[in-house]
Amino acid sequence: MSEVKISAESRTEFGKGAARRIRRDSKVPGVLYGHGSDPLHLTLPGHDLLLALRTPNVLISLDIDGKANELAIPKSVQRDPIKGYLEHVDLLLVKRGEKVTVEIPVHTEGELAAGGNLLEHVLNALPVEAEATHIPESVTVSIEGLEAGASILAKDITLPNGTTLAVEEDAVVLQVLAAQAEEAAEGGEAAGEEAVAEA
Repeated sequence: MSEVKISAESRTEFGKGAARRIRRDSKVPGVLYGHGSDPLHLTLPGHDLLLALRTPNVLISLDIDGKANELAIPKSVQRDPIKGYLEHVDLLLVKRGEKVTVEIPVHTEGELAAGGNLLEHVLNALPVEAEATHIPESVTVSIEGLEAGASILAKDITLPNGTTLAVEEDAVVLQVLAAQAEEAAEGGEAAGEEAVAEA
């Protein structure tokens, strides 16, 4: 997993007015916390942060005021619901060799068995524990030939070395649903409603 270096400035101004001024300068307000230390309020470069956050659970090497160098992973990211720009970010302080619990995206490969079946992502992301500097970006699961009623459990997913599940082994991650049965049921209800309306 690659580290992304970002220069940050500590900030002493708080509140909505200060946050608006920071965002006007194409920067993002953030907070760095963890390891029992006092939360550190930061101002981060908006464009660099946006690029870094394209990688899930990205490891960020923070150069704070040109003095302190800290490692962090994004814990919470707030975006403007309409325009999508970054409003605020919470960063979790981590140390090399330390285990952290994160959620990694689940990708699929292959085709379901013929018959118009639907694949449901019960868990869009898989909770795992991994070393802070070796967090996997994602896991890939084969759904080749799966038929309706099939499901893939957390324990069925092969994880990279050093990564363990942080969820029950029997938790359902993916399941295959029969599409025709649902459509037939919906069609039957609609026909019944029409019959009632005619009566």
